[in-house]
Amino acid sequence: MYLKNTWYVACTPDEIESKPLGRQICGERIAFFRSADNQVAAVEDFCPHRGAALSLGFVENGNLVCGYHGLVMGCDGKPVAMPMQRVGGFPCIKSFPVIEKYGFVWVWPGDAALADPALIPHLEWAVSEEWAYGGGMFHLNCDYRLMIDNLMDLTHETYVHPESIGQDEIDESPVNTRVEGDTVITSRFMDHIQAPPFLANAMRANGLDPDKPVDRWQISRFSPPSHILINVGVAYAGHGGFDADPSVKVSAVVVDFITPETENSHWYFWGMARHFKADDAALTERIRKNQGDIFAQDLDVLEAQQKNLARYPDRRLLMLNIDSGGVQARRMIDRMVQQEQRELV
Repeated sequence: MYLKNTWYVACTPDEIESKPLGRQICGERIAFFRSADNQVAAVEDFCPHRGAALSLGFVENGNLVCGYHGLVMGCDGKPVAMPMQRVGGFPCIKSFPVIEKYGFVWVWPGDAALADPALIPHLEWAVSEEWAYGGGMFHLNCDYRLMIDNLMDLTHETYVHPESIGQDEIDESPVNTRVEGDTVITSRFMDHIQAPPFLANAMRANGLDPDKPVDRWQISRFSPPSHILINVGVAYAGHGGFDADPSVKVSAVVVDFITPETENSHWYFWGMARHFKADDAALTERIRKNQGDIFAQDLDVLEAQQKNLARYPDRRLLMLNIDSGGVQARRMIDRMVQQEQRELV
């Protein structure tokens, strides 16, 4: 169950730098490539001649050439040429609205007439020199909503990531959930604790004493269709926590764009936007690698969870207070999908 009339992160620009990219998004098989003016194009990954995958072909003069029999397809999904053939009567294929912005390629897999570029969320950290960003992408064989659950309830950090971002105080601190319009927010604040290793290293990199007691915060914000931005950080204890002066804290936004592939698989674009030492490229790469190692630990958990849920579809799961963020996000998705489906009738 997923929305289709919305923008999803499809890929990063480097993935289509030298050749076409085939990727399934919300059940749609799409071929991404660059046109003659270096703009991103997206068409159905289906050659109308014999059904070959166009993404296995190549780009020539800004058109996509099928690697099976040489049918040339334009960015609008119309056949352009083919050796020894007249293509005027050839069927067209579907094209998709696509935009390159904020370091991502965004695609609208639904009704193209409804695609509004203004609906792409504004990402301040992507346009400000005060921020640095590094990230990556994983493919997971599980329902994308399991990843939403995972990110809206960070209690699991104590158990899945004990050597990096987990600590007992997470379990010992209450979680609060609220809904503001189309945003679900869960938050947890931990006062006068020791920073876990990952954040202690960030403090050290920012010239702060990692052994000093700190106030820690985690604020997860879900926005449909499946975007989650998490404000994280620590500040010297007693200096205002999240609102502390930058001289006594390290703060960042954990970036999570979750793009459904099928009902039981998804693409997970992750990263961290850092609001300190923005010009330190080596630090950005070190944090990116460490964050990737942390997130990789979630993969086995979520994929095994998916297998269990598929094996026992009738078992009821517990809904605790720590699950409220994911529950509210799912309710929002369900409501919007039902509305979208009613509008199609």
